[in-house]
Amino acid sequence: MCGLVGMVGSSEVAADIYDALTMLQHRGQDAAGIMTFKDGKFLQRKGEGLVRDVFRTHHMTQLLGNFGIGHVRYPTQGSSGTALAQPFYVNSPYGIALAHNGNLTNADKLKAELFQSDLRHLNTDSDSEVLLNVFAHELQRLGKLVPESEDIFAAVEAVHRRCEGGYAAVAMIANHGVLAFRDPYGIRPLVIGERESSTGGTDYMVASESVALDVQGFELLGDVAPGEGIYITQEGKLIRRQCALAPRLVPCIFEHVYFARPDSMMDGVSVYKTRMRQGERLARKILNERPDHDIDVVIPIPDTSRVAGQSVAHELGVKFREGFMKNRYIGRTFIMPGQSQRAKSVRQKLNPVPLEFKDKIVLLVDDSIVRGTTCGQIIQMARDSGARKVYFASAAPPVRFPNVYGIDMPAATELIAHGRDVEEICRLIGADWLIYQDLEDLLECSREGNEAIDGFESSVFDGIYPAGTIDQAYLNSVEAARAEGSALRQAVAQEGGVVGLHNDG
Repeated sequence: MCGLVGMVGSSEVAADIYDALTMLQHRGQDAAGIMTFKDGKFLQRKGEGLVRDVFRTHHMTQLLGNFGIGHVRYPTQGSSGTALAQPFYVNSPYGIALAHNGNLTNADKLKAELFQSDLRHLNTDSDSEVLLNVFAHELQRLGKLVPESEDIFAAVEAVHRRCEGGYAAVAMIANHGVLAFRDPYGIRPLVIGERESSTGGTDYMVASESVALDVQGFELLGDVAPGEGIYITQEGKLIRRQCALAPRLVPCIFEHVYFARPDSMMDGVSVYKTRMRQGERLARKILNERPDHDIDVVIPIPDTSRVAGQSVAHELGVKFREGFMKNRYIGRTFIMPGQSQRAKSVRQKLNPVPLEFKDKIVLLVDDSIVRGTTCGQIIQMARDSGARKVYFASAAPPVRFPNVYGIDMPAATELIAHGRDVEEICRLIGADWLIYQDLEDLLECSREGNEAIDGFESSVFDGIYPAGTIDQAYLNSVEAARAEGSALRQAVAQEGGVVGLHNDG
């Protein structure tokens, strides 16, 4: 999962892109990058770490130009390191930079085609570089000295024909403008907004979530449609076109469960209201299974389960309390690269308030249970704080299957619910009772917000993969690649090695 920003303005855009990336920091903490264009040159700064750490004042003063793109990275494919920070760049045709969120499920096939047929070289193992080179090749094939919008959209159409998986991208074409496009299923999110500039013109911004637009004073125009291409010229002209033959809106349900900020609008759906409804439906299931429950207090696992937890408590008619205080300076453990790092960070991130646990029967509410290690530690913290019993409720169904569209769940063996029933999971995490949300209830919580949604990408719950040819052989190859990538990341971290090429900017 990554965060994207693209902007065309009537004045310098780097500061606005920076601010937007800070609003998307929850989507990736591995690396960050910004690239702008001025006087015939791309200007770049990217590196490992948080946005605030990668960019300094002297960097920002050098990122000139009225259009640019930005990216925060959360690695799911390939290794880690500065060389993998985005945007990526190719010099032919015209000069193109691209930032990408998602995974291409046919990346290996595309790599072979790019080398053998398209005569293009790849320097990293990132599928984002694959996507960039596919687009660049298709644009170059047209052979135009000065490409028009029709040419750019034709290249996007070819990308959709060749690429499989879930992807959203922002690209910048030298001397021309900014392009944004989204996969034909709309799995990965992308929105667009506009605002009146100080000079009387119109500024445009595309981003992964609407919160990135809100803080900059942009009015949300809506989502980039599945398969749609959006081209904004450097003069500020907005052109939109459907570039896929048979698009369907099948967004990722896990955005609503965990990834997106609750104050985001996504595919016409309020994430906040979705999580409220998740809590309401979960409470109904609790009352159905245990009408005479003995729950004293509902405590959420901060922060993503807070909204659902409030709804659960209200529906159950019991107290809602903040039993864990969160250290805001510790990153999201789910997206940390490595199980040992995730486990170490749990106690650094959360500290219990013993008063809310002592001698009470506690219902802990979390957005989901993925690997199980985090919730196991949290349950033990509740017991150590004096809880008589600890119940655990997940606002999402059991995560049983790998994700291949840009979420770091590629290995079924890492998922605690894979091949286990609820009772086994309950014993493993150390809870006195465990309850999960039903899948249909979860989907209905989001579907209520927008009836135009054709369905949801919910593969981690049901094992159904809407995009690409996903079979067991493919899943096995992804798991093997993950193990290899993890070993490589550890080696680079220990030895201080550099993978690939990088322009320090």
